[in-house]
Amino acid sequence: MDFGLIIIGDEILSGKREDKHFTKVVALLAERGLQLAWARYVGDDRQLITQALRDAFASGAAVLSCGGIGATPDDHTRQCAAAALGVPLALHPEARELITQRMQEIAAEQGLPYEPERDDNRHRLDMGCFPQGARIIPNPYNKIAGFSCDGQAGGAVHFVPGFPVMAWPMIAWVLDTQYAALHGRHVQGERSVVVYGAMEATLTPLMEDIEARCAGIRVFSLPSVDHPVHGRHIELGVKGDPDQLEAAYRVLLDGLAAHGARLGPEVVR
Repeated sequence: MDFGLIIIGDEILSGKREDKHFTKVVALLAERGLQLAWARYVGDDRQLITQALRDAFASGAAVLSCGGIGATPDDHTRQCAAAALGVPLALHPEARELITQRMQEIAAEQGLPYEPERDDNRHRLDMGCFPQGARIIPNPYNKIAGFSCDGQAGGAVHFVPGFPVMAWPMIAWVLDTQYAALHGRHVQGERSVVVYGAMEATLTPLMEDIEARCAGIRVFSLPSVDHPVHGRHIELGVKGDPDQLEAAYRVLLDGLAAHGARLGPEVVR
């Protein structure tokens, strides 16, 4: 199963806020021997969000969606998820209970009576309106739950807030409860070496030969023209199945020697 990431919000695309989810999600997956297959950024546009979610539900992937699940006019994710699935929004009973608990706690902290019929309290319940059939994702920060919906192709989309302090523990919970059986499936090794004075086009046949000969291995090439230490160079390496990695790396080094390449330091990840 692939893992995907959708990050929603005009504030990210406009540069008002820097996205921190991508790097953290990659790290959370890596800690569990998993890997991100793709990521997608979408602004606060209902048509674009709905299409992105429609694609996600049809992908068969486990998709993490960050942002837009609040109840203000610029939050569209809950409505778009329902539209993408072709189902109505409905107040989730467990989410309602959690939101009610939170409102009661806030009232007690302020020394005020809890008034469930007050307009702002009734409005807060909108944050528990999810696509019909959704499952909740607990929020340890303030009890305002996220939600998960199954896709048509066997995957699911998991919706969490845009706030990292809430989103990250919620994502960790999803990975540990929904996908524990997959942990370790994408463990990869990586070996590379700095190559000076070579052209990628010259080394392409070597890279193609390694991928053809070594199952479970991919070759990567990271050129740099102005590195502060190595200057113009290529970091050339192999990644993939740890059991196949050393043999593939040896083929790479032998091929570079045959090309008369000038090598720099090696990198192990």
